[in-house]
Amino acid sequence: MAEFQNKPQNSSSQQWRKLPEFEGKVVMVTGASSGLGREFCLDLAKSGTVRTSLELSEEEWNNNFKTNLTGAWLVSKAVCIRMRDAKIEGSVINISSIASLNRGQLPGSSAYSASKAGLNSLTKMMALELGMYKIRVNSISPGLFRSEITENLMEKDWLNKVAVNTVPLRTFGTSDPALTSLVRYLLFDSSEYVTGNFFIVDAGATLPGVPIFSSL
Repeated sequence: MAEFQNKPQNSSSQQWRKLPEFEGKVVMVTGASSGLGREFCLDLAKSGTVRTSLELSEEEWNNNFKTNLTGAWLVSKAVCIRMRDAKIEGSVINISSIASLNRGQLPGSSAYSASKAGLNSLTKMMALELGMYKIRVNSISPGLFRSEITENLMEKDWLNKVAVNTVPLRTFGTSDPALTSLVRYLLFDSSEYVTGNFFIVDAGATLPGVPIFSSL
């Protein structure tokens, strides 16, 4: 879970700060503190095993929901109450996952997938309830991206084979600009009529009709 404020934190945020459209914006992005949820995939890759719904402990289940759903709700609630009372317009961006979507689930991800699906529902409900206060709520469902977190995973031959044979764009992208450009759009006035939407950024990996096993 991460909060993006109107102050420089890195090169990307400094670039945003230079843009006049960013001035006066109120935005909360939740669920992004751990590499956009990609640590889950990395954990599976490192362990070489998965934990099914029958093997998952109640503690593991609860931890997933506390991080991905309850935490997002509590932070958004606290901030949006203050935005409402101060009559400040703003944007909430929830970071979901393709694991919450059809064709995005993987064995061993029951708690993670369920919590992210819950986050999608929360996004819709908050969009319905907060629209009267000019607070927009959307979510982004990223696929697998190249980053320092996934560097070793992306070097695996089998993963490149998966991309070439099953991903329409034939590659996995980088968070900048694939995700950062979308976040900018959701921050600025150009998206002032956009709320309650799920934005899928996965190079087309979860599109219906994309072959999964037959071409591997």
